Amino acid sequence: MHPVLPGPSTFIGEMRKCAHTDLVLRDRFSSLWQQYVPGAELPITFEIGGNTTGAVIAPDAKGWKCLVCDLARVRKGTSLVIREKALPCNGAKYFCGYVRERAPDFRYFLSFGKPGGVSGERYKKTPEIVDEADKNAAHIPVAGRQYVFRRWDTLTAADSPEVVIFFERPEVLCGIFTLANFGEEEPDGVICPFSSG
Repeated sequence: MHPVLPGPSTFIGEMRKCAHTDLVLRDRFSSLWQQYVPGAELPITFEIGGNTTGAVIAPDAKGWKCLVCDLARVRKGTSLVIREKALPCNGAKYFCGYVRERAPDFRYFLSFGKPGGVSGERYKKTPEIVDEADKNAAHIPVAGRQYVFRRWDTLTAADSPEVVIFFERPEVLCGIFTLANFGEEEPDGVICPFSSG
């Protein structure tokens, strides 16, 4: 006889299916999360457009910063609206769908650099791999729209999160991966697409 995993596996799967926030599900997941992964952060969510009630609008960018830096506020409980003007990083603008074109030397920036010009971040082995990856990249145009980020426990019934993001230790991420696939027949219950940040 196989043991039945406790409640969180059900809720990981259900999190993906909610059209509007089910407050009972929100609270039950929060309780189970703390019970089975004590001390771990609650996930954050985002939706494109949607309810901005109670959310702070991120100021327009002045100087360089990374979108992940803004998410630190969300992780602490501040709901945040991110518009294109709040993103100085071209990578964030691209992956958030605000721009479709890359900077001319981006292929070198993402790989090993270009002597006398661009230092490379070495996310990809070669500029050619960057080019091929870009050909296959999905683009979700969001011009004129905004992202609304909220921590899981601050969701309201008016919210319709499209993505749930976990910032966790490796062993917690492994557990989430296992739970997300536990009741699924499909082999791709969890994917790990490349993006900035």
